[in-house]
Amino acid sequence: MRRRQMHMSRDAQDHLREALQQLRAELKAPTEFPAHVLQAAEDAVDEVQLPHKDATHLPLFTIDPPTSKDLDQAMHLERRPGGGYRVHYAIADVAAFVKPGGPLDAEAHDRIETLYFPDLKVPLHPPSISEGPASLLPNQVVPALLWQHDLDADGNVIDSTVSRARVRSLAKLNYAGVQQDIEAGTAEESVALLREIGTLREAVEAARGGVSVNLPDQEVTLKDGLFRLSYVAALPVEGWNEQISLMTGMAAAQIMLESGTGILRTQKEQADQNVVRRVHDIAKLLGIEWKPGVPYATLVNSLNPADQKHMAFLSEAIAMLLKAEYTTFRDHQIPEHTGHAAIAAPYAYCTAPLRRLIDRYTGELCVAACAGQDPPPWVLDALYCLPCDMARGKGKLADRRAVDLVEAAVLGNRVDEVFGGTVINTDAEDGKPKEGTVHLAEPAVMGRITSGAKLELGACVQAKLIRADPLFSGRNKILFRTV
Repeated sequence: MRRRQMHMSRDAQDHLREALQQLRAELKAPTEFPAHVLQAAEDAVDEVQLPHKDATHLPLFTIDPPTSKDLDQAMHLERRPGGGYRVHYAIADVAAFVKPGGPLDAEAHDRIETLYFPDLKVPLHPPSISEGPASLLPNQVVPALLWQHDLDADGNVIDSTVSRARVRSLAKLNYAGVQQDIEAGTAEESVALLREIGTLREAVEAARGGVSVNLPDQEVTLKDGLFRLSYVAALPVEGWNEQISLMTGMAAAQIMLESGTGILRTQKEQADQNVVRRVHDIAKLLGIEWKPGVPYATLVNSLNPADQKHMAFLSEAIAMLLKAEYTTFRDHQIPEHTGHAAIAAPYAYCTAPLRRLIDRYTGELCVAACAGQDPPPWVLDALYCLPCDMARGKGKLADRRAVDLVEAAVLGNRVDEVFGGTVINTDAEDGKPKEGTVHLAEPAVMGRITSGAKLELGACVQAKLIRADPLFSGRNKILFRTV
């Protein structure tokens, strides 16, 4: 699932600057790099060596938001003689710049991942690397891990391999522009093939029971002193682009399983039955028909994230059901469970090394396996520590707390107002039957609610807004109480 983004107008950013700075302080998000790390980054740029394999003849392109500079992936798509497709997918070679055990490596292990806030990001690596010579920006020759996927005419992968190569992207494209060009028929063939291949891969995903959820982006504006929160549906091209990344993650998992050493992103096939029943109840309460025998994946793929009730269900259900973990193995000691239930296949993170620590390691494992070599010692030494390292990441928490902050600002002028809502979750299992989550019909906001009596799942309640304070230091910046 692609990361849901929040876009905030400049006026809104200025108004919430103090609250956003406070949020970063609460999360202990390091907004500056130490001097010795910045110096190490400069040295790494001077010392980097390009791979011997030259793939600069490939006319690669990237697709990212217009302002992005830390570009992890570039691609070239073509038809194969005799039928089918070939996908070249270049991934930034962060290991070419980060020396194991050095200052950059230590800092990355402290940060774990890039943190995104509505007004800025806190990067994993210094921008002098991540937004410069390690990034797949256009018209510069850079080191990369170059994947080659061969697909049949139905979009099934028949072969995947990866090796180091020097590459050069020729174009930095954005989602809206690519969507427009594809629909107008003016896109170059390699770009136009993204729709053809992406659509086939979506069909392959549905056939195997996979789930793709592209939640809409949030857009926050400030007008006449009032905050407004609206939703912008994801473009189809974002889903097609995500399919290329998913395909690569599945190929990486398979390569590591065959080599006998790796680290997977796993998710059990079946959640706790009490949780499953609760998710079914939430769907019913929100007016979403979930017929008996219909798999969760089938239901999710039928929903429209632009619908406020559907989005509320997806947000809550994903948080409750789709809890994944990392599974490591080596020396052909393959674990019993290797699958990822939402993807319906083994899967590994490997396509965002500029923004996520673990991807640097999975990339190295795959390159070594495809070359018939043993993994580098520094990868093996860190293998069993990586799950604990990744558990310290704050990316999802930062996203969730930023949403809470913005929704508090949206409701800030409506304290003491009474709203109609539905209780879509309770804390009864945690011994707090009088606390839970309420979903408002309008505006489409979810918040904490307390009651003088036991909250009943699915109850329609009148909820008085007690607090909506972006600067509140606790987690519940929004708080309702039943009346």
